[in-house]
Amino acid sequence: MDERVAAIEAIHEVFMRTEAAITGPLAELGLTTATAQALWALSPGEAPPSMKTVAARLHCNAPNLSFVAGQLASRGLVERVPDPSDGRSRALVLTEQGEQVREQVMRITVGNSPLSGLTPEDVATLLSIVNRALTAGDR
Repeated sequence: MDERVAAIEAIHEVFMRTEAAITGPLAELGLTTATAQALWALSPGEAPPSMKTVAARLHCNAPNLSFVAGQLASRGLVERVPDPSDGRSRALVLTEQGEQVREQVMRITVGNSPLSGLTPEDVATLLSIVNRALTAGDR
């Protein structure tokens, strides 16, 4: 088998095991995988990203993001605000509660991933390789 196929299968398996392990803890927070991923895509302290930017980060379409953003907004985790670069569009910003829940999501995900068993050196090596792959894919 092509080693690239094996690498993709291994990355996919890490993703699937992580997702399976976090589904229960996320549900306890009242989150789905989609709502947790949307929280993850918003960084505290950054300028509020446009809905279009967040949809691109999540590799989803605008109607899906609008639905997820509505769920998060109804829980008080995000606010839809005018996009600072285009007042006709909306942007998403984490609320204080949203920042706290996002931090919980990150801890749950990192702690339940197969990657949590790796040494810091292994993680650094893996991160370097994955970032190179992502950069090469952008070319």
